[in-house]
Amino acid sequence: MSEFLLNLLGERLVRAGDAEVDVHALGARLSLLGLYFGCSLNGPCRQFNGSLSDFYSEFKASSEHRDELEIVFISSDQDQKQWQDFVQEMQWPALPFKERHKKMKLWNKYKVTSIPSLVFVDVATGKVVCRNGLLVVRDDPKGLEFPWGPKPFAEVVAGPLLRNNGQTTDSSSLEGSYIGVYFSAHWCPPCRSLTRVLVESYRTVKDSGHKFEIVFVSADRSEDSFKQYFSEMPWLAVPYTDESRRSRLNRLYGIQGIPTLILLDTEGRVITRQGRVEVLNDPDCRLFPWHPRPVLELSEANAVQLNEGPCLVLFVDAEEEGELEPARELIQPIAEKIMAKYKAKEEETPLLFFVAGEDDMSDSLRDYTNLPEAAPLLTILDMSARAKYVRDVEEITPEVVEEFVNDFLAEKLKPEPI
Repeated sequence: MSEFLLNLLGERLVRAGDAEVDVHALGARLSLLGLYFGCSLNGPCRQFNGSLSDFYSEFKASSEHRDELEIVFISSDQDQKQWQDFVQEMQWPALPFKERHKKMKLWNKYKVTSIPSLVFVDVATGKVVCRNGLLVVRDDPKGLEFPWGPKPFAEVVAGPLLRNNGQTTDSSSLEGSYIGVYFSAHWCPPCRSLTRVLVESYRTVKDSGHKFEIVFVSADRSEDSFKQYFSEMPWLAVPYTDESRRSRLNRLYGIQGIPTLILLDTEGRVITRQGRVEVLNDPDCRLFPWHPRPVLELSEANAVQLNEGPCLVLFVDAEEEGELEPARELIQPIAEKIMAKYKAKEEETPLLFFVAGEDDMSDSLRDYTNLPEAAPLLTILDMSARAKYVRDVEEITPEVVEEFVNDFLAEKLKPEPI
């Protein structure tokens, strides 16, 4: 346990009053670590800070598990005085301000895309227990459901589901089907655009004979908006009035933004969290049920995944369809090896793989990241860290790619700023 915490946090944390905390001394009974990502200048963070303080006080005062939980603040503040003033309001320790590199590693490791964010991690295994701790604080203010671990989809979704004609069906009707869990809202323009495409995809998959169902989990701001939006959907929905079940589903999948489409296999296991990208990239649904592909061709539809975490991008001189295939074949073996390795550990793949040709999307990405015009060009781009890694070699071979990837994962590469 101590080794995991030391590797994750270092040897020292700080508390209000500039008191140091020895990570070794966090407690032998500690089983769950909450990583609180935030910033003093962010209004929602300041608001959440108050809720978290109430939650923390109640938990430490009354829970039988009080010694099993600690929270650590991971700041994105740029001004030390503002950071210090914010830490004074906290009862829990914080990563020292100077640990900028360690902070960025944590943001990337846990794929934090918005703040405030609270991620609960099992300190014995290092695995994420819950990605959406904000909902834990809201829904379980006394910590009665500790340690908030994931439950099977069938258990969380259990209950009546609606059709847009007003009829209901029990969630048990989903058994044996591929399932899309669709987090969306009428007020969100990208959601409405995706819904139009998804309706056609849903019908195409159903017409092809597959057992497939979608469950809409609304983030609408009123029941009237929910009803208006749901009237356009041919699938099922969690009743808008069942806020608790909607919240539990958001918590189960750590939803940080919409639209999000989670695709599940017939056993309720996650196939991909990138259902939105898969549907937009495969309008004919030929790749259903959309298992993750080791290597993607960079396109406008999937460029959003560049913000999901570090991405290896191999730029090549290719303008016509099919010309990217040799580049894909070059990096696919290492991509498959990485996917298999982390799947065996039941962990998310730490690196996505892309090939990019000569087009407007590639040009925009090169311009944004200030990359040279050379082709082929082997890079790893980490948008959230605003960092890039470029392997400058005369010939790109599978051995070069594998060494580059392994050095990156071992943190041996020096980043350049984007």
